[in-house]
Amino acid sequence: MPRPRATRLLSVLCATALSASLSGCFAASGATDPSTTGAGERIRVAMLQPPRSGLTPLSDDAFKLSRWNTAETLVVLDSLGDAQPSLSTGWKQLDGRNWRFELRQGVSFHDGTALTAAQVAASLTAAAQASPKPRILDGVQLTVRADGANAVVVTTEADDPLVPQRLSSPQLSILAASAYKPGGVVNPINAGTGPYTLAEVNGTSSATLNRFDGYWGEKAASSGVDVQFVPDGTARAAALRTGAADLVEAIPVGQVAQIGPELVHEVPMPRTNTLYLNSTTGPFADPGVRAAAREAIDRAAIVERVYEGRANVAEGLLGPALPWAADERKNPSHSEVLAGRRKPAPVNGVRISLGTFTDRAELPEVAVQLEQQLEAAGFTVEQDVREYAHIESDALAGKFDAFILSRATVLDSGDPVAYMVSDFSCKGSFNIAQFCDPAVDSALVRAAAIPAGPERRAAIGIAEALILASDVAVPLLHERVIQGESARVRGVERDPRERALITGRTEISG
Repeated sequence: MPRPRATRLLSVLCATALSASLSGCFAASGATDPSTTGAGERIRVAMLQPPRSGLTPLSDDAFKLSRWNTAETLVVLDSLGDAQPSLSTGWKQLDGRNWRFELRQGVSFHDGTALTAAQVAASLTAAAQASPKPRILDGVQLTVRADGANAVVVTTEADDPLVPQRLSSPQLSILAASAYKPGGVVNPINAGTGPYTLAEVNGTSSATLNRFDGYWGEKAASSGVDVQFVPDGTARAAALRTGAADLVEAIPVGQVAQIGPELVHEVPMPRTNTLYLNSTTGPFADPGVRAAAREAIDRAAIVERVYEGRANVAEGLLGPALPWAADERKNPSHSEVLAGRRKPAPVNGVRISLGTFTDRAELPEVAVQLEQQLEAAGFTVEQDVREYAHIESDALAGKFDAFILSRATVLDSGDPVAYMVSDFSCKGSFNIAQFCDPAVDSALVRAAAIPAGPERRAAIGIAEALILASDVAVPLLHERVIQGESARVRGVERDPRERALITGRTEISG
């Protein structure tokens, strides 16, 4: 039902007022900073979520520090997920449990102290000993020691071929000793190594970053970055449309039509909307009934009707944010596995329960579309839609025949094996499908033991094929993040992993 005109007008007026307020905040922030004199114009950013943990790098707030280019890690990931040099210039695996990382020389922290092996070891040790641990270290026992003046040795309790990838996580950023306070508090202000120094944080409203002229690499093109936290999507869109912001995170799909298309950039996310089918109890314990559900689903219709075409139709569990995944699906071995899928069984009035949650606004609409498609194929569908906090335990306990989930397919290491193990192995901690297949477990164990690179990606492709062939998971679509960029801004990063946004090349021109 359309909203009343008065309500729509009120929304527009509120968004316009907030946009004007943002414009004033940005202007004031840039005007009071002496570093703007004779330097590149400052960049104004409207971000979706305010800090949740005081910008400590040991939480998800670390990704803000990474996107602002103020805190850096030993390594970074390329588009394939392979590790590349950053604060470490090179590394070597000494044996299954020990890795040696050479450190970049001539690096200074923002507080003027030098990057040393001792401080790198101390910074990583603080993360390893934190409670709770950074997500990237869940289940990983890690120790770090200085090895001379210009290297550290990282040791894991068990063999781990992904240590370099783990160290790329923004949650393992290297900060100066001054950042670490009593009681486990970590304060990143004036403590990173990036081209921008975090100068000020105003609670959950704003942050100010200034160019760091002592940066070890190329000096930043802009004199600084002014950040406003704007949870309201309509207000973020208005800030871009009115010119109050140069960069805007996560424009809602419903706001895109009101913005010039040249200002909107869609970036594939490593996040897949998937229909999980209970393979242990209920109708979907029968592989033929699972196959019937898979055949009934029109993915393209869901993308068009719910996401207005701003998502990718899923061909597998892994989407275009992992550019190698589509190539692995062309492997003849992948096709051979899928050729063994069961044929759809006839369904006539088979009753199924379908669950999802309200926290992601599109999922209830996806549930409506799926109900219509499944009922057209002969199923009888009963929906159960709640807040995520009130439905997760039932989903994990197998109380639904089918469950719709929006799921990140690569975690902080940039590798999808952990996601597959969690969701599809016999002992997986997030196994909504209640799935257990020794062949899948064996494929995942094999993939997990292979170092990052082409052979590991091929093994992941086979594991994906085995999971898809079981029809316990029906991938629907791959989400995109919609990023707004004004016509004045140049050199912005469009990163599927949402680790990068501002680069040293980002500047305002014209």
